[in-house]
Amino acid sequence: MVKNFSSNSQFFTDKSSPSSRIIEPSSKFYSIFSKQEVLELIQALEMRREIPLKYSYKGRGAKIWNNYYQKYITPQWYRTSNVEIDLLNDNFEYVNGSYQNCNQVNIIDVGAGNSYPAKKLISCLAKLNKINQYIALDISNELLEVSKANFTKWFPFIKFDSATVDIETSTIPLELWQSSNSQDDIANIFLHLGVTIGNHQNRIRALQNFRKSMSKNDLLVFTNEIGSNSQWDGKARGGCKYHVEELYAWIKNKVGIKAEDCELIRKYDVKTDSITANIKFNRNYTVTFNELGIDKNFVVLKDEEITIWRHHKYEMPELLKELEEAGLQIVHYSCNKYFSHIMVICQVAEN
Repeated sequence: MVKNFSSNSQFFTDKSSPSSRIIEPSSKFYSIFSKQEVLELIQALEMRREIPLKYSYKGRGAKIWNNYYQKYITPQWYRTSNVEIDLLNDNFEYVNGSYQNCNQVNIIDVGAGNSYPAKKLISCLAKLNKINQYIALDISNELLEVSKANFTKWFPFIKFDSATVDIETSTIPLELWQSSNSQDDIANIFLHLGVTIGNHQNRIRALQNFRKSMSKNDLLVFTNEIGSNSQWDGKARGGCKYHVEELYAWIKNKVGIKAEDCELIRKYDVKTDSITANIKFNRNYTVTFNELGIDKNFVVLKDEEITIWRHHKYEMPELLKELEEAGLQIVHYSCNKYFSHIMVICQVAEN
């Protein structure tokens, strides 16, 4: 149930008028998001009518995602496999340094979340003495804390490092691994799992930032769903169902949107060729941003929709085109047994 606006847990306060509900971010909101992030959020709302999904992993949203992962993705007795772990296992020869003739690797996990998908891979590398260090990168400090707690419990003798990085807007700091790469026989394996590439608003820019962070011996390994987005059957599954439901409830609660003022809409968006989940508003809302030197009002009208989740499946011609544009080339790829997911292994394209 949505809490009252006076609740201390709210990110926003209510200053409604008869014609429009007016809400204002609280100090807690500004403590979680930087000025740059708030400005990017406002721009996304104004230009695309979207709350970027990446921001849902900050603050309390990190716990929501971790709970979703543990409940619906982690292997259980009745669900013994995880598509990403299985694909990493199938492609182990490419992610252990053998392809580059290197003795050891750094695993650089971009969008690491709780680090669970990489656990079995790290274990296998450690048994072969092929792991130099593990670096967890994420936009969310809260998820990096989860990652560190998990990893140091699983592998107390393997070097762990972490940093906040938004791969859509920046490259990866080279100093995270350069000090440890004193030998030429250590390669970097960049992981971007969780079909996260399909959630980015600008996939090519993210791939370009990976390219700028890589040297000739490095590999980028990412996963995504494959197929035609436009042939979606309208049934919500996986993240489109479970993560979206929790995210929708969280946004309503934190922003203070009354249940009768909105509804959740899932649909195929032809403009972005993606499946999206949107909040449809049943009355006018105004959001006033007036801290951190920002003075902006965002207005959403009755019957307008704000996207809170997106996912894009790849078809192979499009995937190859985007990789080429980003300056990357495929070393190898493989699909799961249902041909619903793909793992792509790339290197820097030859000139």
